[in-house]
Amino acid sequence: MLNRRRFSSLLAGVSLVGTGAARADLGALEEGARKEGGLTWYTAQTDGESAELIGRRFTARYPGVKVTVVRTTAQVGYERLSAEIKNKTLACDVFSSTDPGHDETLKQKGLLAHYVPQSDSELGPAFRAFDKDGYYHSTTGGLVLIAYNTAKVKSEDAPKNWPDLLTPRWNRQVAVGHPAFSGFVGTWVLAMRKLYGWQFFEALEKNRPQVGRSIIDTTTMLTAGERLVAASSSTSTLHAADKGNPLAVMHPTDGSLLIVAASAILAQAPNPNAARLFVEFLQSQEVARISVERRAESLRPEVVSLPGAKPFTEIKTFQLTVAETLKGIPEVIEQWRDTFGG
Repeated sequence: MLNRRRFSSLLAGVSLVGTGAARADLGALEEGARKEGGLTWYTAQTDGESAELIGRRFTARYPGVKVTVVRTTAQVGYERLSAEIKNKTLACDVFSSTDPGHDETLKQKGLLAHYVPQSDSELGPAFRAFDKDGYYHSTTGGLVLIAYNTAKVKSEDAPKNWPDLLTPRWNRQVAVGHPAFSGFVGTWVLAMRKLYGWQFFEALEKNRPQVGRSIIDTTTMLTAGERLVAASSSTSTLHAADKGNPLAVMHPTDGSLLIVAASAILAQAPNPNAARLFVEFLQSQEVARISVERRAESLRPEVVSLPGAKPFTEIKTFQLTVAETLKGIPEVIEQWRDTFGG
């Protein structure tokens, strides 16, 4: 139970408007955040380098408010957060998963703060009001598609659709992540099961894929030449290609998976003002520019993708609902272990 002082601190800098949605007095939030001195951010939505850059930019905008970045895979981050909540040792202020089922579960348990960022209404239509109840909010978007090593695979020979990965040509040449670690991978596995049934993965297992943890690991495998093709992230693949690595993406004819990932503020966040201010920042133009420079999708319509990357609005995509991931990802993790082991 919250004491009076704790309850007051959670409401610092927040006013109620309209239907009761919590919105910010940004000036009061900034003042409260400076007194708190910082926040802790658990994120699976970017690589560590990008996360640290976002943290530094936030501190540059709000001097004295430091971001402690804990970059991990979605499932590992969720397990850590769950243990902290259970043991009443909460360190996390803002939780940025790539598995929307995490956010929905936390919401249903009453563990998230009700807060609507001012910037939410400024996002592109695909990203606004991700949670209609106002407990978690879009902060990144990306595609899962087919990537390949251009030094060893010609574009005309690269897989053109998802079932192409199952052909004998790619025996011991496919890289994938693991759904028990990565929210992006878990969502992709669930999407493939929905499209093609679990026999898709039974056939894939016969091709002896190399299995990493994070979906970012597939980019590393391709760059090293350990595997030639992958179910990978457009963000990590194109960003690595920008650095001179021999990588390219193929948009499958049966669709690339669009994943919109959210961030949430813990109801018992140790630094509630800094947490709210940080979520506002995650939806800002500045972070959108960082995102497109790192080849993620832009949440802001005024920040356009860099040349060489098609925005998701120009290609065939498909999505899963939060309800589908909430029920389905735990199921496919168990199916994956039954089929691939580990």
